[in-house]
Amino acid sequence: MRTSEKSGKKLGVGVIGAGWWATYAHIPAINEHPAAELIAVQCRTQEKADKIAADFQADNACTSVEQLLAIDGMDAVVISTTPNAHYSQAKAALLADKHVLLEKPMTFTAAEARELCDLADEKNLQLLISCPWHYTDHGVEARQLIQSGRLGEIKMISVLMTNPVDKLLKGINTTPTHGMDEVYVEPNIGSYNDPAIAGGGQIYCQVSHAAAYLSFLTGLQPAEVFARFDFAGSPNDIFDVLNIKMENGALVSLASTGATPEAERNYEVRVYGARAILLLELWKGEMSYIPFEGERVDYPCLDVIYPERAPAINLIDAALGHSANGSDGRLGLASMEIIEAACQSAASGSNVKIR
Repeated sequence: MRTSEKSGKKLGVGVIGAGWWATYAHIPAINEHPAAELIAVQCRTQEKADKIAADFQADNACTSVEQLLAIDGMDAVVISTTPNAHYSQAKAALLADKHVLLEKPMTFTAAEARELCDLADEKNLQLLISCPWHYTDHGVEARQLIQSGRLGEIKMISVLMTNPVDKLLKGINTTPTHGMDEVYVEPNIGSYNDPAIAGGGQIYCQVSHAAAYLSFLTGLQPAEVFARFDFAGSPNDIFDVLNIKMENGALVSLASTGATPEAERNYEVRVYGARAILLLELWKGEMSYIPFEGERVDYPCLDVIYPERAPAINLIDAALGHSANGSDGRLGLASMEIIEAACQSAASGSNVKIR
């Protein structure tokens, strides 16, 4: 990959869509990185852009993507806008030779995600999908265990993912979750509950995490999807159940909902291989490796269960050539293939083949 390292020069980073999540996670990560400089922020209004630039020490306040991409010294961008804008903005950034960290869901369609991945490869640029779960110590260790063959051939995976975001998806209020007591700015009305802006409900907002995690852990691609949604009186799906077949034949059961008490959320991942099983509870920071022969290993509980600043830090390090890309855009593509197939399946009542 082409790097942006220059002698004595910090990596110039811009943030497109400096809203709730960007001001909570991405911008603080950029500002705390010793090898990066926050060059510019972009918002839809000049007043908001000026305030955020002043509060977070950005040199430039922009209202358009074109304006931000044209700034001298801009090497990389974080795109944290609403999903309907991801494809066009990421494509513009890649065509302008910028490394890109793109929020999930990656795009509206798998074809759009594939085009971005191919363009990044063609331009020799880093493209990352923003999935903090890919950066936990347990996630990295689980991936190594699985892809090194310690579990044997992967035969079955069970996932239960819940997070109290149903009020966001239903448009009842815009108060963020994730246990945040206070945030710099709340999401805009429509960012999560208008299908034309968000793409859909739980399937785009949260299943995008879990679907990418399947390929992150196993290195496998999805092959078929059968899905059912319950909209619970909302314009968006609130309860989702997916049966997925991976390219090696492994069977996946994935259930997810945003309708859960804030005090009770789950992210249980159970991986069943021919030689061992792996049990993870991501919201609790727990992981156990249990071989059919040999001793069980219970890993220490994590102190940091959701490293929200890790994706932006990794963008900087990968762009500078200091570390590998820990959440490659093709994981976002795999996620989009599952999401797109699930939506088609839920609408038609049929199994949908991806490859």
